[in-house]
Amino acid sequence: MDKSIFISNFRRAFGDYELPIVFWYSEKPLVDSEKTRGCFIKDLKPARLGGSVSLNADLISCGGGKTYTGFITPPTHIPAFVSNKERYKESPELVSDFILNLDMPDKSGLYINFTSISNIENFDNAEGLLFFATPDVLSGLVSWALYDTNAPDAVSVPFGSGCSSMVAQVVVENRRAGDRVFLGLFDPSVRPHVEPDILSLAIPMSRFRVMYYTFERSCLTESHAWENVKSRIKRK
Repeated sequence: MDKSIFISNFRRAFGDYELPIVFWYSEKPLVDSEKTRGCFIKDLKPARLGGSVSLNADLISCGGGKTYTGFITPPTHIPAFVSNKERYKESPELVSDFILNLDMPDKSGLYINFTSISNIENFDNAEGLLFFATPDVLSGLVSWALYDTNAPDAVSVPFGSGCSSMVAQVVVENRRAGDRVFLGLFDPSVRPHVEPDILSLAIPMSRFRVMYYTFERSCLTESHAWENVKSRIKRK
């Protein structure tokens, strides 16, 4: 896979819209970054704009963020907080079951690096790609994801925080060599930290290794219907 070819294809399909972010773990940070305040999704803006961000357990201030990046064991108060305080699940037990079944691998002691795809040399260590997408862009991305499969869960919308849908689900799916991609940023707690017309699509590398080769055959190239949509996509 050649990142330059993918970027060229992406530009052909989506014009000058922002490129996806690639993320991976490492023992040393790609760049020095400041400590986050609250939800770290808002602190990914430099990567969305073409730069890079590196975070670890000390730099992420949110307990959920530390949990869903694999940096800490889930704090015991999280199930009650998510259910009783945030009211996102009917009971703490449902939250506990979700965390247990997710089975996020231990990434303690590492850094998680986010950078624009334009900055990487290859995809060797990548966990996945993250797209911040308007409805029109999301239409194209989802159409691409569904091009070669009829699996009912090919595009999944699991419960979870923004960092859960964009990091934890991707890491777990990639480890399982799975085929799902994930829609995210539906969590009301994360919504104030992104633009009102933005959702996310996260593609694990296990799936991207296949989708990379289907892009040029999908409706995103030489399709009258997509050209009508593309014409009104603007750079974020």
